[in-house]
Amino acid sequence: MAGLALEGPNPDLDVLDSVNGLAKDAPNWVNRAMEYIGEYGIIAGLAVLCLIAWWTARRKPDAPAAIASLVWAPLAAGIALLANIPIRAFVERPRPFKDHAGLEVLIPGKSDFSFVSDHATLTMAVGVGLFVANRKYGLAGIALALAEGFCRVYMGVHYPTDVVGGFALGTAVALLLAPPAQAMLVPLMTAIGRSPIRWLVVAPGTSADAGADGLAGQDAENGRVVAAGSGMPRGRGERERDKDLAA
Repeated sequence: MAGLALEGPNPDLDVLDSVNGLAKDAPNWVNRAMEYIGEYGIIAGLAVLCLIAWWTARRKPDAPAAIASLVWAPLAAGIALLANIPIRAFVERPRPFKDHAGLEVLIPGKSDFSFVSDHATLTMAVGVGLFVANRKYGLAGIALALAEGFCRVYMGVHYPTDVVGGFALGTAVALLLAPPAQAMLVPLMTAIGRSPIRWLVVAPGTSADAGADGLAGQDAENGRVVAAGSGMPRGRGERERDKDLAA
């Protein structure tokens, strides 16, 4: 497109021109579908994928640790989006349609900055977070994130480098912060697994649920061993002395 021509080669604009050019030649119903998929549909698909992964992870013997890994995926996305706020404010890159005429813009009216793409950041953070927890679901999540990046360029609302930057940010947050996140989330999920709402962490009737019942019973038994008046466990010698006195 003539509106995108600049002096010298510019791969960013060349890719934008090629991908967004597909929208100019596509039927209107295809563009409307891409608009919905790129703005809402893929994010909804990732949410469904996370729910399926959660339902499966609850049945694993190590359910609390597996659920902790899955919880990290949406948390990583939220942290990555927060990290993107100062990045966008610092770079202040306008949307491509503001500087380059001739684009087919499927969602007009966006006035915020372009770099990096929130949608690309969010979807890749979730995809990589899922990959840390489960390779199969993670690969599906990463594929959805890549499709999201394509949609953002197709819709004319982001440069390709906006998308690549979002992928890098989401991946970095999901991977680099995973170890400390796990250190905090695993004990939390283990505690929930022993609580009345343990169905959130372990599926009823599974081995993990039976183990949670055993741990909860052990905790209750330990509580009953504590001496009522002193609040301290009674030693073996004290119990034997009580038996002698009773005799």
